[in-house]
Amino acid sequence: MTSSSTGLRIIFAGTPDFAAHHLQALIDSSHQIVAVYTQPDRPAGRGKKLTPSPVKTLALAHELPVLQPESLKDPQAQAELFEHNADVMVVVAYGLLLPKAVLETPRYGCLNVHGSLLPRWRGAAPIQRAILGDDTGDGNGMADKETGVTIMQMDVGLDTGDMLYKSACDIEPDETTASLHDKLMRLGAPALLATLEQVQLDQLQPEPQNNAQATYAEKITKQEAQIDWSKPATFIERKIRAYNPFPVAYTFLNDKRLKIYKATSINISNNEKTPGDIVAFNEDGVVVACGEGALALQQLQVPGKRSMSIAELQNGYSDLFSIGNHFGD
Repeated sequence: MTSSSTGLRIIFAGTPDFAAHHLQALIDSSHQIVAVYTQPDRPAGRGKKLTPSPVKTLALAHELPVLQPESLKDPQAQAELFEHNADVMVVVAYGLLLPKAVLETPRYGCLNVHGSLLPRWRGAAPIQRAILGDDTGDGNGMADKETGVTIMQMDVGLDTGDMLYKSACDIEPDETTASLHDKLMRLGAPALLATLEQVQLDQLQPEPQNNAQATYAEKITKQEAQIDWSKPATFIERKIRAYNPFPVAYTFLNDKRLKIYKATSINISNNEKTPGDIVAFNEDGVVVACGEGALALQQLQVPGKRSMSIAELQNGYSDLFSIGNHFGD
């Protein structure tokens, strides 16, 4: 057992801002970070310039050794990882698969910070799927009321390892992926530190997952962000929140591709209303008929412009959103 005063020797593996927040918590702790793994620099921005990940930027600022292998399946990469003589490897939104040989290299294995209450929402997009809730295909599935983070002992399956620590939070009615991301990020860091303390004290109590209760959070695609106005307004409203800030829900109007960032579902009689019809344009928003109820669109982006509020849209786009115009292909 490693002394609690000296901390654990940790390899950290992660890539985006969510991961960088957890790396900062480890930097500020008594633990020793012996190596930081992150994905190779990727092209970003209009100029497609190679850009380091937030984790790499933070690691270099603290003079931590950074490694960026394309894969950890390579024997040389595995041998290099072994040389760090780590007690534990902490993995947060890394984006690369860890082979069995890597999972077994650190003394206490590999711990993952996962953005859901496992076994619900295993997979790539747990935050978005938690906001969307279950979709039975007709849009009448139930929204999740809560989510959280799970610290998990990684195994060779996809988010199937034993659960070590959980921290839950409510999903608010106006929750977006952006706001929930930040909420889970704040939950994850103290949960991780608490789990590492249990590792040091040999007090872990692993809890196997119930596979019968598992749901899968498929990766979000840009194609699924297109709005189907035949669905209930309540489901479309959740979809808009789930895809904010990425990939952003969108629709078409007069051959223009519009992005929608905010909307509110309202009750209206849908008699003689075709889903996608604009039925009003007032201070409530651009009111659009749906398969059930209607949606008041309150923050939109037209091509070539920034995202605008209803007050701004009323000043210059009254013709585009006039009653009778129709959203959809």
